[in-house]
Parts: sequence; C-alpha cells; structure tokens
Amino acid sequence: MKPNLTEKGRIERHWLAQGLVPAGIDEVGRGCLAGPVVTACVVLDYQKLECLDEKTKAKIRDSKTLSAKQRDEILNLISDISLDSAIGVATAREVESVGILGATFLAMNRSVAGLTKTKPDILLVDGNQSIKGQPIKQQTVVKGDSLCFAIAAASIIAKEHRDHYMRQQAEIHPEWGFDRHVGYGTAAHLTAINTHGICHLHRKNFAPIRDMTFS
Repeated sequence: MKPNLTEKGRIERHWLAQGLVPAGIDEVGRGCLAGPVVTACVVLDYQKLECLDEKTKAKIRDSKTLSAKQRDEILNLISDISLDSAIGVATAREVESVGILGATFLAMNRSVAGLTKTKPDILLVDGNQSIKGQPIKQQTVVKGDSLCFAIAAASIIAKEHRDHYMRQQAEIHPEWGFDRHVGYGTAAHLTAINTHGICHLHRKNFAPIRDMTFS
C-alpha cells in the first residue's frame, strides 16, 4: 500500500510550525536471534524535503517495504536532505544483560548522543514507548515510519547499517548464513544452530536458543 503523503509529515509540520526541530528515531533487529540492535536518529532538512516531487518522497518509507537495492539507492537521497544523522548500537551481550527493551533504549540514546551538527528539540520515536533516560522532549508515533519522513529515513539507515554488519559477520562465521537472514529466526538459521551450535553473535537468552543444550 502506498503511503498517504497528505497525512505523512503532518506531525513533523506541527512541530516545525512551533519553531521546534524534530528528529526521527527507529530501530532494527529487536526480533533477531543474533546480532546487535541498531537504531538511527535523523534530522531532516524539511526545506529540501519539500522540494522533492511526490514520487521521490514516496521512496522515503518503512524500510521493510523496500528491497535491499532500493534501500541502498535511497541512502544517498536521505544524506542529501539531512541536517544530521547518527547510528546507535547495542550488542548481543547488552541485550542479554539489560533485556531487549533496555538494549533498544541504550542504542537509541547512543544515536541521539551521536548527533554532532544539529540538536533536535523533540524526538519522534517509532512505536508506543518513550526512550528511558532521554532528557529531550519526545513523542511516540505508532507506525511512525508510515507517518513521519524522519522516522522512515531512520528505519532505512538503521536497516542498511545492520544488514551490512551482518553480511560482514557472515564472512567470519559462514556456518550460520548471516548474509541471508541477518540473524532472524528463519528455518535455515535454526537448522544451522542445531548443526553448529551458536557463536558470540547469538543472544543466549532468546528462545529457542535459551532452551537448547549445546555440547
């Protein structure tokens, strides 16, 4: 389904009209069995965004609706219309230590702290939970990657960053096929775990790994 461009961006325009600078935040990798949680925080240049035609704007959408080739191509566009952006990462060990929600907040706070060019006045956070420990004003946005250009841009950046990392890890740990499933619990991944056990990228407290016995 194509995004409703009339509705999309309304939240951002609301804050811009009040003289506030919004930033969008999204994450990828929460549901994986292996690898980090990766988040991105993006501050868009809305004057440049508004100069784009509707077809080009429509490309800035939920990363899950884009192919790998489309995401790679759209990265340059996002860079061109961004005032600032940063990545935040929480490792598999941190996921085990503080839980997936805590690790997500950790990565999100790191992505906000990574901004060096622009300080946002409000964070538009995908989902329904505010970032714990974050002093900047926040607004949670359910299905934010369909409603906010900045959140959609963040979802694309985070997805591409994490997928690239997992493809790199596949060269080091080819047994698990991380280049194909990037850590998600596919049938092929579960078969590889049953055959080869786990490596340092796997989250030991995630089912079904936590219930498995390895020699």
